Amino acid sequence: MTDYLSPSKRPGNKNDQIISYFTLRVMIGAAGILLPFLVFVGKLIYEGSPQIEPSISDYYDNGAGGDILVGVLFSLAFFLFSYKGYDPIDNRAATTGALCALGVALFPTTSDVKMVHTLHFVFAFLLFSVFIFFSIYLFRKGIPGKPRTANKEKRDGIYLVCGIIMIVCIAGIAVSSFWLEEAAVKYKLVFWFETIALVSFGFSWITKAEFLFLKDAETEAKKAAAKS
Repeated sequence: MTDYLSPSKRPGNKNDQIISYFTLRVMIGAAGILLPFLVFVGKLIYEGSPQIEPSISDYYDNGAGGDILVGVLFSLAFFLFSYKGYDPIDNRAATTGALCALGVALFPTTSDVKMVHTLHFVFAFLLFSVFIFFSIYLFRKGIPGKPRTANKEKRDGIYLVCGIIMIVCIAGIAVSSFWLEEAAVKYKLVFWFETIALVSFGFSWITKAEFLFLKDAETEAKKAAAKS
């Protein structure tokens, strides 16, 4: 069994986790990156149509695409509920994100009920706000008294860029929805802004896991200890 599938103790937390926090970070990131592509493939298989919906949320009523959308959101909520960070604020932010992911799933934008439709957008905005908060603030925090490594500084740069991209995408969604409605429908602007934002979110979490690159020796040691 690899270290990414092994339970480990989180620094500063005396309780063992069923899923290691390295694995959770990769799973959370992968869920974000894969969601737009999975709903597209789900609709393609179910309806045989490669037509892109105006937004990711509009896949809710598209058979397999909708099932995938809800399933990924519930999985993301579970991963976020399970996540334990360095400080209580990390845990509270992850829990808030989990609740928002459930809200996005349970209150579809395709509903004819105005309140349900509105709640969907509120939860979606709050969910992306949590993602941005993790990237721009929580992931870039250092450990007091511990010098930053060169790789840590590079990772911090990636988190910042990912957070800024998400902010730009959320602003783009707002502009497209309220002032560029015709272009938004024609060119699926909301879908593409959401996709870019989700890929940025996922990339920041996978970077935080030190899964493929910019690894610190101390992190590798912790993974080795978890494996043993």
